[in-house]
Amino acid sequence: MDSAYRVPGTAIRFGWDPIIGFIPGIGDAATSSLAVAMLYHAYRLGVPRVVLGRMALNTLVDLAAGLVPFAGDVADLAWKSNARNLALLERHQRPGVKPSSGDWAVVLLAMVVILGVLALVLLSVAMMAYTVLRPFL
Repeated sequence: MDSAYRVPGTAIRFGWDPIIGFIPGIGDAATSSLAVAMLYHAYRLGVPRVVLGRMALNTLVDLAAGLVPFAGDVADLAWKSNARNLALLERHQRPGVKPSSGDWAVVLLAMVVILGVLALVLLSVAMMAYTVLRPFL
């Protein structure tokens, strides 16, 4: 999905992910559904949950970037979430392989960022509600 073809004369590789992503509306959903199938396979193999979380984050970053027309398809060329997820799956598919500190760091950092964004959104909503309701208080 990420590196099946090479641009002649360069080291740039691409696959079906950025190509299918050009289809408005369904392209990124289709490629993300294939990534979810890989996540399910990893779950069935007993990959540690923190690694599953990291794989899900790779997929979410790919999906979020893909929502931006054209720029998301260019981002697909650089991010290659399926290749990243496959490398994580191959590293952790054997029973007893422990997650690395990098796996924990990525997931914990993502949780902090998500909670920070959620706090900012809630604060913004509260401030807007106060501004609207202030004349009635």
